[in-house]
Amino acid sequence: MPLKKIKLGRHAKHRRATLRGMVTNLIKHERILTTVPKAKAAKRMADKMITMGKTNTQHARRRANAYVLEPAAVIKLFGVLAPRFQTRPGGYTRIQRCGNRRSDNAEMCFLSYLGPMEPAKPRKTERLQQIHNDEQNEQQNDQP
Repeated sequence: MPLKKIKLGRHAKHRRATLRGMVTNLIKHERILTTVPKAKAAKRMADKMITMGKTNTQHARRRANAYVLEPAAVIKLFGVLAPRFQTRPGGYTRIQRCGNRRSDNAEMCFLSYLGPMEPAKPRKTERLQQIHNDEQNEQQNDQP
């Protein structure tokens, strides 16, 4: 079952052009201010661009070039951003809400790439395994 697209009140061509521009600016500046629905829609494509950059093949470069509007952004994607996230399994972007816009009270947020030193959260099973190991170590230390 395909995922539902966020339509953003636009026709398909206008929506695609909007998202292409947002992803290009996100790659160039690494942080953009936008509304929450637009950020949620752009986040999906921004993460796909990083995944494409991590493969670093000629085909991936051509696909990124077809989507991103500026050649300099493609160079930055493959040269700076993709190596930064090489060991990260996913979740390259963050949405931080920052209040409402004054004119129409639309909920605004910052869409940004994660920084270079931010570690990925461990998965739930890994955290539970770590807690279990810590408890076993404590029990072994308590025994005489």
